[in-house]
Amino acid sequence: MISHVFLGVDDFERAFRFHAAVMAALGNVPRFRDDARPWAGWQPVGGGRPLFLIGRPFDGGPAGCGNGQMVALLAPSRAAVDAAYAAALAHGGSCEGPPGLRPEYHANYYGAYFRDPDGNKLCVCHHDAPADQ
Repeated sequence: MISHVFLGVDDFERAFRFHAAVMAALGNVPRFRDDARPWAGWQPVGGGRPLFLIGRPFDGGPAGCGNGQMVALLAPSRAAVDAAYAAALAHGGSCEGPPGLRPEYHANYYGAYFRDPDGNKLCVCHHDAPADQ
């Protein structure tokens, strides 16, 4: 259903460091980086889509984030949720909800919420029960 997600950023280098750390914690790999535009993208380890992209807005204006908009990234494990959240906060992100179960969504929903340095809200989540259950 989703081909790609693009987040506008004002400070590309800062944003790249932030998102590269979060993507690495989730096991996603770089697909490209083009400093001339500037923009960059990541993909799942096996390639293909969806892509996660960051860059300066195409129209050259300042980046902005919307009220109520959020991008949720799938994590391969609860430990990856924890690692991505820690990476986000270590690279200038702000907490919007620490890692934990959210049983109001479903019994095994484990997620964390944060904003990147440009104010974009992100979620990292894992939907499966722990392997030892």
